[in-house]
Amino acid sequence: MRRLLLLSLALFPAFSCTVDQPDKEDDQGQQVVPAPPSSDNDVVLYFTESSAHITNPERGFYKAADIGKNDSAISTSDVKAQVAQGRTLYYLGFYLNNFMSGEISESFLNKIQSSFDALRAGGAKCILRFAYKKSESDKPWDAPQEIVLGHIAQIKPILEKNKDVIFVMQAGFVGVWGEWYYTTNFNYQPSSNADYLPRKQVADALLDALPKEREVSLRTPQFKMRMYGVGLKDTITVNTAHDGSTLSRLGGHNDCFGAAKDDWGTFDQETNDRKFWKADTRYTIMGGETCNVSEYCTCTSSLKDMEDYHWTYLNSGYNTDVISRWNNQGCLDQIKDRLGYRLSLRQVRHSANPKAGETIRVELVMTNSGFAAPMNPRNAFLVFKDNSGNVTKFPLGSDPRSWQPGTRTLVSAIIVPAEHGTVYLELSDPLLQDRPVYSIALANDGIYDSKTGLNKLFEL
Repeated sequence: MRRLLLLSLALFPAFSCTVDQPDKEDDQGQQVVPAPPSSDNDVVLYFTESSAHITNPERGFYKAADIGKNDSAISTSDVKAQVAQGRTLYYLGFYLNNFMSGEISESFLNKIQSSFDALRAGGAKCILRFAYKKSESDKPWDAPQEIVLGHIAQIKPILEKNKDVIFVMQAGFVGVWGEWYYTTNFNYQPSSNADYLPRKQVADALLDALPKEREVSLRTPQFKMRMYGVGLKDTITVNTAHDGSTLSRLGGHNDCFGAAKDDWGTFDQETNDRKFWKADTRYTIMGGETCNVSEYCTCTSSLKDMEDYHWTYLNSGYNTDVISRWNNQGCLDQIKDRLGYRLSLRQVRHSANPKAGETIRVELVMTNSGFAAPMNPRNAFLVFKDNSGNVTKFPLGSDPRSWQPGTRTLVSAIIVPAEHGTVYLELSDPLLQDRPVYSIALANDGIYDSKTGLNKLFEL
């Protein structure tokens, strides 16, 4: 819904800032900047957030698929069916139990590639993990370290080739289910810093094998803190976010969310690891699955935890009792909508009487009502399409990964339209620019075109 008013607003250089609470600092030390002063002859369009479920890439409930030697790769039809239900993420768990003493076979590598091909054709991405065993009674629980490192080296070319459809990679490889707990070869229940070294070597190998644009997720905050010698003072900040460093590329996953006071070993009650994850996940990817029903997974508790830990993705199929509780208590729809980012327009401002060939300042006020910001690289353009169909793109002065939850962000760009036409916002995937299904749809009614991946702002 939109309405048009003539208001006075100043023109100012391209930038982005938050505009909620003038002259204060938020809990991350970021300056909150007041709205600009007023001047004459600007048009302001007001927008309201939609109440509809919005399907968007790299966020939300996911479909899980475990693939071993005797399992088939996922199919394009499987992926399209999930996307049609609003699920744009797959969890792909590849089990290498048949290769614990040697190289991964060519046929299994082809199966991995086929699954990536299906994701791409179907319009989805994956949360990726490799492991060796899926039962505590099946020993040994993992392969020797030299075999693991060899397997990581083997899949490196596949990871590079398919980085466009990898959302995030969970560390995996160590322990049953790749969850880094029950382990035969990597120091079960480590205590000293030396005990963590074999796991760190796996994490380092994964960071090297995975393209720089992607993150590796660790099962607990303690793994990042102990392996890399960091504490609460070392969490990622706005100045170090997404800079390609090792710390900026290490996120987290909690596979027993809301299951107990410590989420069954996810947190150490004697440390600052909860505070560490609350701060660090503002700029790194966080997700996982539930484990069992407890007093810690009521709607009230779960919504607060998802806000505090900036949750982006969650298993749609486990634990079904927990998901049923959320449904019965009335918060499941809110969780569906708020996992990851939920971006919407509140205002668009531009000159009232523009002329062809003139420079025009366009300013957008964006809100994010999700639990997290977008996490992987994302294009941000204003697109001018004239009445003859010619298209010109103008970069926004802002990175969508900085559009934090619970804030309003003011962004701007300069456009120079050559004639009459329409202005759109494009938030496309830089690795899949020709695939509109991977573009972000704003949570406003009637402005997104799924055929082009563009959000319509106004006509000139």
